[in-house]
Amino acid sequence: MKFNRIISAVVLNILGLSSGLMITGASASSAVPWQKDFQPAVTSVMEDVHDFHDLLLVIITLITIFVLALLLYTMWKFSAKRNPVPSKTTHHATLEMAWTIVPVIILVVIAVPSFKLLYKADVLPKVDMTIKAIGNQWNWGYEYPDHGNFSFVANMIGESDLQRWAKENKIKNPKRLLETDAEVVVPVNTNVRVQVTSNDVLHAWAVPAFGVKIDAVPGRLNQTWFNVKKVGIYYGQCSELCGQNHGFMPIKVRVVSKSEFAKWVTAQRMAAGLEPLKQKPREVAKLSNSSR
Repeated sequence: MKFNRIISAVVLNILGLSSGLMITGASASSAVPWQKDFQPAVTSVMEDVHDFHDLLLVIITLITIFVLALLLYTMWKFSAKRNPVPSKTTHHATLEMAWTIVPVIILVVIAVPSFKLLYKADVLPKVDMTIKAIGNQWNWGYEYPDHGNFSFVANMIGESDLQRWAKENKIKNPKRLLETDAEVVVPVNTNVRVQVTSNDVLHAWAVPAFGVKIDAVPGRLNQTWFNVKKVGIYYGQCSELCGQNHGFMPIKVRVVSKSEFAKWVTAQRMAAGLEPLKQKPREVAKLSNSSR
């Protein structure tokens, strides 16, 4: 009875811990303590990453179970007690064909979605706007070339200033080592191209919830893209070992509605001394009158 109670308690604790981890991870826009899975996907690319990960998890689990069963069967079937005279068989054509063909089939099953995902993440669709991210030691600079080319630099809020900054900005639960004094702001449901480079050493611009990670190389302009489906705040970090303060280069992206983004752009242009962004006149379709 005591043993049964112990087993029951362990199982309940495991189930409770697992469910807690899943809930915590699902409500986060950044990594959280004891997180066991990816951050929730907010782009189609990251959704495909999740699906590909789940497929690989199923495949590797089945392979592991099969190999373990095969080992256990071999240990039982061909033990010295059952086979005092060892078999001298050295070749088995059917078996050799099977262990060659089956892995090839598995690799093909993995390769097809893998190449599709790589193509989708690498090839840019028709974009609606462009942002340029420049890595520095140790912060990120940003430019908006499609909106007047205004720019700003986003520095991490230090631990000593975090609580004061949070109080001034009315933020209840500030995230240590992830908050910045300026935010990248983009509109929801918009194809955004991010051009990435560096002014000094190698950096990497990465936002896990977007499924985006690309190197910032001095003298080179790399690019990636994302289209966020959900309004919110999403965090990332430099993912290249860039030097002493590598761990203090956070990325903070605020996704807002398109009307809010237009207001933010207007405020940024005014702060930069630029004229308000003029809206393009509405294009009216020309109707050809065929009647004479």
